[in-house]
Amino acid sequence: MLRIDDITYNVEGRPLFEGASATIPTGHKVGLVGRNGAGKTTLFRLIRRELALEGGDISIPSRARIGGVAQEVPSSETSLIDTVLAADTERAELLAEAETATDPHRIAEVQARLADIDAWSAEGRASAILRGLGFDAEKQLMPCSAFSGGWRMRVALAGVLFAQPDYLLLDEPTNYLDLEGALWLEAYLQKYPHTVLIISHDRGLLNRAVQGILHLDNRKLTYWQGNYDQFARQMAERRAVLQAEAKKVDAQRAHLQAFVDRFKAKASKAAQAQSRVKMLEKLTPITAPEDAKKVVFTFPEPEELSPPIISMEGTSVGYGGPAVLKKLSLRIDQDDRIALLGRNGQGKSTLSKLLAGKLEPMEGKVVRSSKLRIGYFAQHQVDELHLDETPLQHIMRLRPTEGQPKLRARLAGFGLMADQAETAVGRLSGGQKARLSLLMATIDAPHLLILDEPTNHLDIESREALVEALTAYSGAVILVSHDMHLLGLVADRLWLVKGGSVAPYTEDLEAYRKQLLQGEEEVKPVAKAVEKPKRASRDEILALRAEVRKSEERLAKINDMRDKLAKKLADPELYEGARKGELEVWNKKYAELMEAMDRAEALWLDAQSKLEKAEA
Repeated sequence: MLRIDDITYNVEGRPLFEGASATIPTGHKVGLVGRNGAGKTTLFRLIRRELALEGGDISIPSRARIGGVAQEVPSSETSLIDTVLAADTERAELLAEAETATDPHRIAEVQARLADIDAWSAEGRASAILRGLGFDAEKQLMPCSAFSGGWRMRVALAGVLFAQPDYLLLDEPTNYLDLEGALWLEAYLQKYPHTVLIISHDRGLLNRAVQGILHLDNRKLTYWQGNYDQFARQMAERRAVLQAEAKKVDAQRAHLQAFVDRFKAKASKAAQAQSRVKMLEKLTPITAPEDAKKVVFTFPEPEELSPPIISMEGTSVGYGGPAVLKKLSLRIDQDDRIALLGRNGQGKSTLSKLLAGKLEPMEGKVVRSSKLRIGYFAQHQVDELHLDETPLQHIMRLRPTEGQPKLRARLAGFGLMADQAETAVGRLSGGQKARLSLLMATIDAPHLLILDEPTNHLDIESREALVEALTAYSGAVILVSHDMHLLGLVADRLWLVKGGSVAPYTEDLEAYRKQLLQGEEEVKPVAKAVEKPKRASRDEILALRAEVRKSEERLAKINDMRDKLAKKLADPELYEGARKGELEVWNKKYAELMEAMDRAEALWLDAQSKLEKAEA
């Protein structure tokens, strides 16, 4: 088990932990929650021994492996599947030793350990994890350098999940995932065979994937059994009880003090007054816990426009090549709250950009109300803020004629108070940057607000505040999010983006969630117009040759493993009574290895076919 015993730690003189203790049972899935800046990420670093404690101790079993996603994988020419396979360093080392070992006893030990860690099925497991995080078979063979930082974060997550450490520490893992990836991760963590400690502000994840909540508050740790909703109810009940007790004690103290003040000068009551003084000294005051600071978003209200504010007829849109979305006939009114559903790559962001006017239609028409103002928030905009400027400077650029008091009031309406208003953006937290971007998206009182993953980096209190603001907002909302709690509370219409079209989704979010987890059939790609094939460049041919070579090497390694296993299975002693149980294990490994060989041969044939076409 993970035991945190009376730990103390300070950052720049500010105490984060003072005599904090907690015990996490082995195999439990636990959500670590607390206000931003309380020290959650620091606790992870202390557990991993990256920081030294000033007092107390953190202990785990001596041979236990700790894993987490520290940063994205580097941009390299290594394929995604090989990058993930390499994350299990023990497997990689054993496979390398298996090729060179000569001592029979050591060979047996290596082969036994490879069997224990399911080395033969590794490629299939790695591929399944990558697929769950949004990488199809073709992308898994592409180099890491072909993907952006956000996608490489997913590869890093896939790597640590594949390695299966005994203690898995995840810090906001859904920030780089879409809805489908987040739901897959939930299901994966529920079945994860070891201990999981996860920092998250996603209520859905904390309700469905954990068995307990570790609450970091006031420099102490408290472990609560149950999911986040149970924790929130217990905290509210505890706060109410303590507040009632505090009021009762305060009233009792006031009564005793009044008696003392009234009769302390009277000789006949002196003894009683002195008795009340002693009672007052013994009456320990109770400090009621502070209510969580109320978080607010203040969206300016737009004037009402005649419906519809946007309509489309026969509209197609793309990026210069084949259309991503075709023949759209849609209507949006100012009171609409629409969530966009659909697997990664189906066109949710493309539709958002079309509605926002950032993409022009390839055919058909888009009719917008003449006075329509649109606010657009996407995660990349947070990354594009000027790091050396303050929030105040950002909105002064948008409102150069407004006085500073009004500009500061705007910032305060998004939780950016006086200190943050004049702090360089580069020093703000991710949540504070997101608040600034939301302010900039809504400053013109838009009639339509398009939000693409608005909750990344927002804590639970800020997410609840966003729900309240959107509920009160009188404009239309188009929402893309992996946060099902947010979607369920805000959206009253669901649109499914799938197979190049957009249509109403007639069931509810829970039905969509179940559909995704059951592995709905992938949409078949729309047939493309036949075009004259372009001759492959020299660099493309070299890349294809390298892929063929890697496929051949992979196939050769699996063949070698098969030969060693076949020799093992040829041992007559395996078929004797005392070792028949062992025979079943080796037969199972052999079957898994043959499946891996089938996949490797298919990959090799595909790579060879592509190379032949390119060289033709």
